[in-house]
Amino acid sequence: MSGSERLSLPISALQHWLFCPRQCALIHVERLWAENRLTAEGRILHERADGGASDRHGGALILRAVELLSETYGLHGVADIVELHHVGPFPVEYKRGRPKAHRADEVQLCAQALCLEEAFGRPVLEGALFYGERRRRTPVAIDESLRQLTVSVIEEARAVLSAGRVPAPVFEAARCRACSLKPLCRPERLSAPPAVDGWLRRAVARAGAPE
Repeated sequence: MSGSERLSLPISALQHWLFCPRQCALIHVERLWAENRLTAEGRILHERADGGASDRHGGALILRAVELLSETYGLHGVADIVELHHVGPFPVEYKRGRPKAHRADEVQLCAQALCLEEAFGRPVLEGALFYGERRRRTPVAIDESLRQLTVSVIEEARAVLSAGRVPAPVFEAARCRACSLKPLCRPERLSAPPAVDGWLRRAVARAGAPE
């Protein structure tokens, strides 16, 4: 598939994919969405970061709600903030909560860096994640291991979303409780084998048992 024909992925889909492939497909294939307290807090934080005009701070030009595109990687999206320093662009992504055990936020930031490198023709070696609970930035090195992970996630997500597939649910209590799509996904019900399966297996076993 040529670059012009392949599916261009929203950068946000990469974060959704690492959090939960089924959630990613429900959003980007089935076009489903629901909001809960966590998503509302995140939306408000993004609106605050994205709002306002460009300005200068500490010698850097601060750009807000920057539209991004990469033909090389087939990505599009919006960066909350891009600081333009003399050494090049520096992306800052705003998140509610605190740093996570998985690397979804870092992958999203790295994807923004890949787009900025393509746009500016300069390497992006670092960015930052601003977490609402901590109220401070967490620096993120855009190193080779993060780049490889990001490219791998891009390929995995594109393969599934291009095919229009929705992965089966895998219930994990903590993750699923935090997901606003839980009522639409029904992970507890759909990930457990239906009761009829157990009944059928027992019936077949009884039928094949010697008398």
